[in-house]
This record gives sequence, structure tokens and C-alpha cells, in this order.
Amino acid sequence: MLIVFGGLPGTGKTTLSREVAKERGAVYLRIDTIEQALRASDCLAGDVGPAGYFVAYELARANLLLGGTVVADSVNPIAITRDAWRDIAIRASAAVVEIEVICSDPAEHRARVETREVDVPGLIKPTWKEVVEREYEPWPRPRILVDTAGRTVAEALGDLKAQMQTVLSGGKPLKPTEE
Repeated sequence: MLIVFGGLPGTGKTTLSREVAKERGAVYLRIDTIEQALRASDCLAGDVGPAGYFVAYELARANLLLGGTVVADSVNPIAITRDAWRDIAIRASAAVVEIEVICSDPAEHRARVETREVDVPGLIKPTWKEVVEREYEPWPRPRILVDTAGRTVAEALGDLKAQMQTVLSGGKPLKPTEE
């Protein structure tokens, strides 16, 4: 199974995706880590473009073909990246679960962005201005939607697990909110 997380920086997607990966014994692919490794290699510097995503897609495919579960953690901001993850799962004959993590309270979201710790050596965290100006297309198809605003990690994780259980037992995820 491929579990794909998406959402702007500071929404809580990395916190939630790590927990899901731990609980499921899944391979954890974080785009920030891959992109920073590419920068550190001195082969690519600055904006690495789509390179990190392409590396992650192939790592996901290889692990899915081995029968593993993969958790992908990335902003996943545009239709082409979202479609690429789905295509990887389809090509590997694996199930795919898409999860969008949001923080609907702008003040809380901003505080998270501005105060969070960077846990990837050398990674420069985005500013609030960069987060709000980032290209992020509406997510048009059904997916699991988790709003972390005003909630503890445990509360958001409980909501996510309940929605995943529904989806994995044949139910439908929440419909996208009107964008």
C-alpha cells in the first residue's frame, strides 16, 4: 500500500506521516530529506526542481513491488505530483490512500511555520510569506482530509486513523471541501 501525504509546510503532515509509518512498519519517504541530500551531494544546489520527487517515486515503486507499505511525505502541491504517486501505486498493483493535512487557523499555522524546529541538517525552513505564496492547487478528488488546527497530535492522529479505517474497509474518504 502507498500512503501519500500532502499539505503546506507547518500543517503537521510530517508529524502525522511519521506516526503512520512507525505504526505500519512502512518505508518512510520524505521529500525534504531527499532534496536536502541532493543539495548536499554538490551535484544539485539550490532549487533541485522535481529531482527529489523522481527519486522518491522510484524508491516507492521498488518497495511496493517488494510488497512493502510506503508512506510518502511531501507538500504534493500540484495535480502532476498527486497523479504521479497514484500512477506508481497502480503500476505496482498496490492500493493507494491519499491524505491532505491542513491547518485551517491562519494564526496557528503561521506560528507553527515560524517556530518549528528543522530536523533535516542543512534544510532552510520556508518563511510564512513563502508558505502562503507557494503554488498549491486545490485537491479535486476525494481524499482523507485532516485539519490539525486547535487539536493535539493525538487527536489529529485519532481522526486520521479512523478515516483510514473507513477507507481501507471500503468506505469513501471525506469529500473535498469547497476551495
